[in-house]
Amino acid sequence: MKQIQTSNAPAAIGPYSQAIAVGTMLFTSGQIPLRADGTLVEGDIKVQTQQVFDNLRAVIEAAGGTLSQVVKTTVFLKDLQDFVAMNGVYEAAFGDHRPARSAVQVARLPRDVLVEIEAIVSLA
Repeated sequence: MKQIQTSNAPAAIGPYSQAIAVGTMLFTSGQIPLRADGTLVEGDIKVQTQQVFDNLRAVIEAAGGTLSQVVKTTVFLKDLQDFVAMNGVYEAAFGDHRPARSAVQVARLPRDVLVEIEAIVSLA
């Protein structure tokens, strides 16, 4: 088991890692729309989702992977009314790649953001 950490994504703000690699599998922590310096990105769901993908990409690349190796994501939304707009950014980030996905509405997210996404990646 190996901890993954990069300064190109926000540092963990609690007792957890940005990601953990176990063999050829990578498990990312949920990413919210914080810049690498820890400041919150203000804006609508599209702006926030783009920042989340910038963070996911940075963490996955720090482990030697790419978004095309993501096998599963979980999307947490503050409001499912934002699903279509979030999905447009999601689709652009992955292109033709189609990982498995769950998407759920939650009562509240850290820092009252609109979206959080976590990923499982095959580094093989």
